[in-house]
Amino acid sequence: MTRHIPSRTTRLGAALLTAALLSSTALTAQAETPPNMLVIAQRIDDIKTIDPAESFEFSGADISRNVYEPLVDFDPLDLDAGYQPKLAASWEVSEDGTQITFAMADGHVFASGNPVTAKDAEFSLRRAVLLNKTPSFILTQFGFTPENVEETIVAPDDKTLVLKLDKAYAVSFVLNCLTATIGGIVDMKTVMEHEQDGDMGNAWLRDNTAGSGPYKLAAWKPNESYTLDLNPEFTGDAPAMKRVIVQHIQESATQRLQLERGDVDIARNLSPEDVAGLETVDTVKVVDELRGRLMYWSANQKNEILSNPKVIEAMKYATDYQGMQDSFLKGQYITHQAFLPKTFMGAIDDTPYSLDLEKAKALLTEAGYPDGFEVTIGVREAQDRIDIGQSLQNTWGQIGIKAELVVGTGAQTLDTYRARQHQISLEAWGPDYPDPNTNAGTFAYNPDNSDEAGATGLLAWRNAWALPEMSEETLAAVVEQDSAKRAKMYEDLQREFLKTAPFAIMFQQIEQNAMQTGVEHFVAGGATTAVSYWAVTK
Repeated sequence: MTRHIPSRTTRLGAALLTAALLSSTALTAQAETPPNMLVIAQRIDDIKTIDPAESFEFSGADISRNVYEPLVDFDPLDLDAGYQPKLAASWEVSEDGTQITFAMADGHVFASGNPVTAKDAEFSLRRAVLLNKTPSFILTQFGFTPENVEETIVAPDDKTLVLKLDKAYAVSFVLNCLTATIGGIVDMKTVMEHEQDGDMGNAWLRDNTAGSGPYKLAAWKPNESYTLDLNPEFTGDAPAMKRVIVQHIQESATQRLQLERGDVDIARNLSPEDVAGLETVDTVKVVDELRGRLMYWSANQKNEILSNPKVIEAMKYATDYQGMQDSFLKGQYITHQAFLPKTFMGAIDDTPYSLDLEKAKALLTEAGYPDGFEVTIGVREAQDRIDIGQSLQNTWGQIGIKAELVVGTGAQTLDTYRARQHQISLEAWGPDYPDPNTNAGTFAYNPDNSDEAGATGLLAWRNAWALPEMSEETLAAVVEQDSAKRAKMYEDLQREFLKTAPFAIMFQQIEQNAMQTGVEHFVAGGATTAVSYWAVTK
């Protein structure tokens, strides 16, 4: 295990930490939260927008899943069953596999009282392509473009939606993609009533909602909280929780304190130490859930030093995976170095890198940097991220790499990363849909490496990594109809990635959610989706 030395660290969001600590001293004791209200302590400073066509952050996905309904969706209490009908009652695929025709289900109503129709689905999917925001690649990978959406995403009537794909894909791949946040269907009439300068309601939907899900957004204060209230027009089974309040609590100790006092029902970001400290608290339980979230660092290939493969290899061997797993990450992350999480088709368990400072130093010398160099690491203001960053500082420092942590809010670090302005970025990534292409198509695909491409949804692009051959291999895998062959293609792709990528995937998350013992059916989303508040009882 390594010793963590907090050397040079720049804190962009220190005021948030101070505010959280001060607020914790002002808390007053409560017996319990109301029986029909769910109160959660969670870090939510990554939320940038609630528009499903633009939202691409972990916490934003939690909101969207509970506010919007997609054409197909997952049952939170049976995630293994795969996608199920939702706004679409059924679908048919053409003989050549290039066209999917959806029949809309009856009875779904938006919070406005407007009925959900195929025209709303047409508008929502077209809108996502036309706006061309970060997650748009999830749809455009099927050949949809701003120029052709009027011919390729078509609702000939209120009950029918037709998707015309550019080639035959595995149907499960297409349907799984439609379960992503970007697949949420919005109320066309309400959204367009709030259009500004041709933005298709994008500015309004940043902090308002227009969905048909079990909840609607009642309030959102960035970096403070959001509140969801029951959608009175929801036609499914009424959730037991009539209101959901999620409070941004940065510090694990403060989350634990609020949980123990009964001020919150669930604490979602507890450190291993605070989880262990709850073992003797009879009123609280801890639920472990394997997530698809990966923790990694990546290197911007615009940087001359970091574009040297020997440098990247040296840094991978100077990363203390096991030491971190066994100390401050204990019980919450397991070492995992491939880009597909466990449980996914084609996932592998290969871990070719381990801490070897002698080998790392030799590689750095071979690369032409025997005395090392200076580098910055962008880190989100969260204790586990800071601890990982400090571990990297320590072990990299032992081979001559002097690393400075640049700490900011989730939104700040993401903005820098998506603008390709980082050197090293310490990040987490979760799958958008339960198909291997969800990660292959972002870690190992970058068809246009130019700044003008603006492919912010692709991690390879964010790191300016041009990989034409791997991009072609990724495209080939996504259209392979034989499942066994397709799985083998992803296995090979990951092993090639491990050798050459300017990424060091380190861990897969085991999420530990601590909650009052009376809380039942809280499912964080497994490896493939987000939380479903509507299933919770207490």
